[in-house]
Amino acid sequence: MTTRSAAPLLPKLRVPVSAYVVDCAVYVDGRRLPGRWSHDGALAEVRRRDDGFVWIGLHEPDEEQITSIAEVFDLHELAVEDAVHAHQRPKLERYEDMLFMVLKTVCYIGNHSPGAENQVVETGEVMVFVGPDFVITVRHGRHSSLRDVRSRLEEDPEQLALGPATVLHAVADRVVDTYLEVTEAIEDDIDAMEEGVFTPRSTIDAEQIYVMKREILELRRAVVPLATPLRKLTEGYSALVPHDVRSYFRDVDDHLVTVVERVAGFNELLTTLVDAALAKITMQQNNDMRKITSYAALITVPTMIAGIYGMNFEFMPELSHPLGYPAVLLAIVVICAYLFRQFRRNHWL
Repeated sequence: MTTRSAAPLLPKLRVPVSAYVVDCAVYVDGRRLPGRWSHDGALAEVRRRDDGFVWIGLHEPDEEQITSIAEVFDLHELAVEDAVHAHQRPKLERYEDMLFMVLKTVCYIGNHSPGAENQVVETGEVMVFVGPDFVITVRHGRHSSLRDVRSRLEEDPEQLALGPATVLHAVADRVVDTYLEVTEAIEDDIDAMEEGVFTPRSTIDAEQIYVMKREILELRRAVVPLATPLRKLTEGYSALVPHDVRSYFRDVDDHLVTVVERVAGFNELLTTLVDAALAKITMQQNNDMRKITSYAALITVPTMIAGIYGMNFEFMPELSHPLGYPAVLLAIVVICAYLFRQFRRNHWL
């Protein structure tokens, strides 16, 4: 009897941290230093110079990969856990000499995109760690790229020289500007729905109104909670946000107020459209029932008379008269014509 040797267990392949790092750069006096940097090498360079900061961009890292970065930058474990698992509400938390901010990103898909029958707005998340000499952005979602944010800041060294807080502002500004773009697109959709609901004899897609209302509620959960974190940043919540940067956050907060007002207006308008659509559907059903009832009444007259004369009694009115059959047909036509005229006059037909 021979025994089969067990196959050797293959070691689990570890995905390098660089696989999740979109970009890692060192900025001194608002300008990017040349070369490619690892996260630990970039931080060592900044602290050796005692000037500048590190900006690392991550995309959907797992717990094992972000642990290496968390140990080097001394990130708080609770914030790291939130950054890995995502699905957080917008918030701002302070851990000693570090800020952790969560922002919900949104992307307009529209009603005519493939696979978007039950979705109009797609959401994602951006988490930002801000320290004295570093900023780490963690993205979740396909639409929340920050590449153009980095490029725009690198074109403005004076702004970038204000430190890591200016990156936090640029990210928040980009997210809120996206809110404005999405609300403008949604407004066009709602206007089209409103026109469809109040156009006479139009077909109503009540399901799409419900879908839009659900998406507005999801957008509201992304937008409204962000007001408190932005208000804190404008009021000097942390020394990591210098006074020169706070004024920029005030502008972002003003834009957010506009978005919140729009979302509230959309919610109220969609509630009205739902009520109007249901009323219109009920009215159409009532019209259909009146038409069905009218035609049933017209059919009842010849059915009733034919049923009477079909009972085959010996003595019946006009049964033996040579004009009896034409007279009965004429009576049926007259009665049906009279009923049809009355139904048309009452707009039942």
